[in-house]
Amino acid sequence: MSRPRILIVGAGFAGYRTARTLSRLTRGRAHITLLNPTDYFLYLPLLPQVAAGILEPRRVTVSLSDSLPDVRLVLGEADRIDLDDGTLHYTGPEGEEGSLSYDRLVLAAGSVNKLLPIPGVAEHAHGFRGLPEALYLRDHVTRQVELAASADDPRACAARCTFVVVGAGYTGTEVAAHGQMFTDAQVRKHPLRRGMRPRWMLLDVAPRVLPEMDEKLSATADRVLRQRGVDVRMGTSVKEATHDGVVLTDGEFVETRTLVWCVGVRPDPLVESLGLPMEKGRLLVDPHLQVPGRPELFACGDVAAVPDLENPGSYTSMTAQHAWRHGKVAAENVAASLGLGGARKPYRHRDLGFVVDLGGAKAAANPLGVTLSGVPAGAVTRGYHLAAMPGNRVRVAADWLLDAVLPRQAVQLGLVRSWSVPLDTSSPEVARVAGGPGRRQGAGARSGPGAALASDTDGSPDEPAKGQPGSGTTQVRPGSGSAQPRSEPETAKGRPTASPPGSGHGQLRSESETAKGRPAAATAETAGGPARNRPGGEPARNQPGREPARNLPGGRPIEKQPAAEPARNQPGGEPAEPARNQPGGEPAKNQPGGEPAKNQPGGEPAKNQPGGEPAKNQPVPASPPGPPSPGHPSPGPVKRTDAPDDSAKGDS
Repeated sequence: MSRPRILIVGAGFAGYRTARTLSRLTRGRAHITLLNPTDYFLYLPLLPQVAAGILEPRRVTVSLSDSLPDVRLVLGEADRIDLDDGTLHYTGPEGEEGSLSYDRLVLAAGSVNKLLPIPGVAEHAHGFRGLPEALYLRDHVTRQVELAASADDPRACAARCTFVVVGAGYTGTEVAAHGQMFTDAQVRKHPLRRGMRPRWMLLDVAPRVLPEMDEKLSATADRVLRQRGVDVRMGTSVKEATHDGVVLTDGEFVETRTLVWCVGVRPDPLVESLGLPMEKGRLLVDPHLQVPGRPELFACGDVAAVPDLENPGSYTSMTAQHAWRHGKVAAENVAASLGLGGARKPYRHRDLGFVVDLGGAKAAANPLGVTLSGVPAGAVTRGYHLAAMPGNRVRVAADWLLDAVLPRQAVQLGLVRSWSVPLDTSSPEVARVAGGPGRRQGAGARSGPGAALASDTDGSPDEPAKGQPGSGTTQVRPGSGSAQPRSEPETAKGRPTASPPGSGHGQLRSESETAKGRPAAATAETAGGPARNRPGGEPARNQPGREPARNLPGGRPIEKQPAAEPARNQPGGEPAEPARNQPGGEPAKNQPGGEPAKNQPGGEPAKNQPGGEPAKNQPVPASPPGPPSPGHPSPGPVKRTDAPDDSAKGDS
């Protein structure tokens, strides 16, 4: 008898706990497969400390392969689920497609950033749901402080040192608290001009900080934030976001280059495609975490609306504590449905309290209903996190100890760029890569450079990281937010990809023009910049698809012969000798300093012309005297008459 197949989607708190518990219960009697975009479990509560430079990124991650040895890990993102056939279709990290069959399916895909219909937020704000977003925020904040320190304009300095956090829940409160300490430590070593200080703002429409917690804990957090200098504004939110700042709901305009969006989360959009009963975007399940009418389908964590048996008529909240407990109950019920465990159990919970780390020795906590603040709360908070983490406890404790005795390192590594972490994405745990396969995007995704990019450098967007896999064969369109792959025929022929007018990329030449050796139509680049490969102009860059230099004396283009073997010095072709007329190569023939070109007056007749054996020593008519034709300008630099187009630059 074959072993049953169990498929788990997502390795967050719920999915990871489900896989670990099922591995223990089944003891090799079932095939367990875990589908996740990354190879690690992320301990989200410590993510603000990564953004503040306290913990290294790997400290808050746990390897799935090492901690789940009996579980098969498949890297990818679920695209479509066929419930009738029992098949899930997914896309791998390199764009490959695959499918997985199952007898039991556990949906634990987690949540993504929650968006509100506020103009400019999708373009200018960044979320805080994954490791790439935390790394980006750490680099971005460091860069803004460094740029502010060197700015001569006091207004620009103040804008760069103003950081706006929207959402005063657990995440937003911790980000603001740790962020203020992080930037204060930076300016102590490198003071800002005119004695300015970084300013952090915490906004929320709620009447108080941490509205979901006890009022005493809320008051404690509010007091600590204000003592540190955080500008806490309750009953206020963002009305509009722009490149230069944000407009608040009270009408005030705040100049800033940083907008952190922590207003909450929404379930992963994957569950919406199933066509099953939903409750506020979550999949409805019974107390056993099973979807009614679908005995093979279970759901837990943030994607599941689980009835709260302690509060009839309501559903459990979307918190890490509930997700962790959901995973254990879901695993036990899946095993029971396959006859590999005991009886099914409903999900019940008892509130154990909450902890909020405010940085340093400050925290707010109520373990088992006991309200704590100050140093005792800080000790309880860190002890709770060490106990709850499934790994890396010693490393985390070591980082905490080093942070207490050594100055914090503040350097920007540039590993994650603004365009890599769009706010509106269904994959916040995966950073976008230039030239890589597209990721699943939420409805109305707007992740182009816009002002989110410009906010990094105040109008000077960074270029996409070069040397990334696939970056050499992609065309980046300004404002598209994603790299467009080149077609296979274009890549094989070594031709440049087509680009929109004015994008700065070469236009695709027609096949007839290429065969005849005619120059392609002039583009904004070729018409306006210095002529490349001409005396006095910029040398050709040996880019894939570029042809030998044209515009020989007399204005006659070199005839391009049909290639019988792979083009040399092209990707996939035979290595060639240094390109002629290239730096370090042999000078091109019939160019200044080079050998007279064949089949030109005074030179050896051309060989291998179409039509049979070439005629020997046939004279070639010379070009008529006079000024060169407009289509073939004379050698030398050409003065640009158009303004440089910067739209093609930046992190597209």
